[in-house]
Amino acid sequence: MRFLLRITFWLGLVLVLLPRDKTSDSEKLPQIGAADAVQAATAAVSDMSQFCKRQPAACEVGGQAATIIGQRAQDGARKIYQIINDKKEQIEKNEKSEKNEKKAPDHTGSITVAGEGDATASEAAHDTLTQDDLALDWRGPAPAN
Repeated sequence: MRFLLRITFWLGLVLVLLPRDKTSDSEKLPQIGAADAVQAATAAVSDMSQFCKRQPAACEVGGQAATIIGQRAQDGARKIYQIINDKKEQIEKNEKSEKNEKKAPDHTGSITVAGEGDATASEAAHDTLTQDDLALDWRGPAPAN
């Protein structure tokens, strides 16, 4: 719960301190200096510590609400953690089963792979030109100008 409060505080602080464009509406707003803002924040924190003394019932209900919200946040985080772990285990299981399965060869057998078949098939693969192919004169590329 404190983590959420800290994140909210710092995010709010960053959003407040971001530079803004000057508009006609922003000029109507009161101009507050940094020292005044720090002084007001200190007074607010001091007043908050006295709040439970002035309003004990509201403080008790607020504490219970904070506890419930914190518990729900923990349950949500636990659920997300469990989902991520389940996915991770499923991926690892799939990877193991893929390694254990015997993979089919990457070729269909229509072309002989080196080291497979008989020696005459690999020798025949080297002499694939016909007599008509061999009879043609070779012409290189045209010379560049």
